[in-house]
Amino acid sequence: MKQPNDTVNSADENNGSGIHPAIVGWAIAAIVLSIISVTFNNSAMVLGAGWFAKCLAVLVGALLGWLGALAGDAIRKFAHPDAVFTNGGIFSLIWIKVFWALGPQMIGLCVGVFFGCAMVLR
Repeated sequence: MKQPNDTVNSADENNGSGIHPAIVGWAIAAIVLSIISVTFNNSAMVLGAGWFAKCLAVLVGALLGWLGALAGDAIRKFAHPDAVFTNGGIFSLIWIKVFWALGPQMIGLCVGVFFGCAMVLR
C-alpha cells in the first residue's frame, strides 16, 4: 500500500498501459486517406459503384492502410540506419531524416489504402 509521502514517477505508472499515440495517428491518417481516395476518384470503377460499396471500400481501405502503416513502422524500426553519410549538403541530410521518420509508414499506408479500396470496388 502506498504511503502519503511515497513519490511515483508518472512514466512508471503509465508504462505499458494505454494506446500509443502513433497508432491512433496512423488510424486517423488511414481513414482520411481512404475517404479522400474514394471521394475524389473519377475512375469508372468508383463512379459505377453504389453508396454501400463505397462505404465498404472506405472501411476496408482504412483498415488495410492502418495495418500497412504499422507494418511500415515495424520495418522502419528494424532497418533504420544508425548513421548516414552524405555529400549532398544539409538538404540531403534533411531529406534522409524525413524519409526515415515517415517514409516506410507512408508507403505502407498508401499501398494498404489503395489496395483495400480497389479490392472492394473491383
